[in-house]
Amino acid sequence: MNYILFDDYSRDNLLPLTFTRPTSEIRVGILTIKEKWEKYIKTTCSYITADYLSDKFPLKQDQYNILINGSVLPNDKLFNEIKTLKPGQTLVSGNDILAGYLEKDEIEAFRKKELREIEIKEFKGKVIKINYPWQIFQQNGEATNQDFKLLTNGRESAPISETNKIAGKENIFIEEGATVEFATLNASKGPIYIGKDAEIMENTAIRGPFAMCEHAVVKMAAKIYGPTTLGPYCKVGGEINNSVFIGYSNKGHDGFLGNSVIGQWCNLGADTNNSNLKNNYAEVKLWNYVESRFINTSSQFCGLIMGDHSKCGINTMFNTGTVVGVNANIFGEGFPRNFIPSFAWGGTKGFKVYKLNKALQVAETVMKRRDITLDDTEKKILTEVYNLTEKYRNF
Repeated sequence: MNYILFDDYSRDNLLPLTFTRPTSEIRVGILTIKEKWEKYIKTTCSYITADYLSDKFPLKQDQYNILINGSVLPNDKLFNEIKTLKPGQTLVSGNDILAGYLEKDEIEAFRKKELREIEIKEFKGKVIKINYPWQIFQQNGEATNQDFKLLTNGRESAPISETNKIAGKENIFIEEGATVEFATLNASKGPIYIGKDAEIMENTAIRGPFAMCEHAVVKMAAKIYGPTTLGPYCKVGGEINNSVFIGYSNKGHDGFLGNSVIGQWCNLGADTNNSNLKNNYAEVKLWNYVESRFINTSSQFCGLIMGDHSKCGINTMFNTGTVVGVNANIFGEGFPRNFIPSFAWGGTKGFKVYKLNKALQVAETVMKRRDITLDDTEKKILTEVYNLTEKYRNF
């Protein structure tokens, strides 16, 4: 069977994180949503996503296809229900399409929302669906618990060095090549997963649920509260609480980050801090691209949402509920605005347009440090994002 992960309305609500990726490439827990589904179905998935992303995230069609909502996290009951679908059947939960069994000639109609006669099946089980950025860190604890079981079932952890102080040893799993010395790991409240060739430096204190993927680094004396995830090749220090780094991003120094989601290829300068709670304890509002206004998160805790390739200088201060777009560069004293558009350059003293050619040069340099090439496909995506977001740069 051919499996395809499709974007629905949630992709636009998840901007700026989804300017550069399909919804299913978002990391929540240890794995991305796509990686979770591929563990269940035991084969690779392709994508139905925005046209400008399709060169990097292509669609593969066969005669018979099962389409799965890329914003929905898998579980046993849901997967078993999907496997029972017959041609022409669609599995739904409320108004949300969870999955459908379509023939090849029906996929284009599905993409255009011109569905033909279909048979609806209502799913009665629990569904975790990521519709908004703040739900990524809110659901990170449960997703980490599920991924931990999925990745470690029937396997044995690498030995834990005796130099470490441990609680809940049975909930700690260390992959091959990881280095953990003179750290405090408390997995009594949730699992701790340490990926292949990752490193936790000495005097670090970590409280689960916590996950770090391959080649991630936690620097000396860091303090990390769960549920927190570090994607591949991330490097972090200071204090972090309930945050998700999608991958290849750095917060290498002291400073606080809480209730936040950081995209790929981002860098937070030394002593960068964000507020995750308003002084009046009111519910936080966050910029929404669909409605072009700040909308209520219905949560007291919400920090920083940062799109790919964005950077901030030393001592940057982000207010509660700040959204930073793709390829923004922020610096200077004081609190910058709560919504910083993509390709913005500046801070409290004002912003100007971050010229596309300059931004691409920096991105190329940063990615080259990880032996990854900013190829023409990546440049095309960033150029499209630049054009799509021009209307927000009224500086």
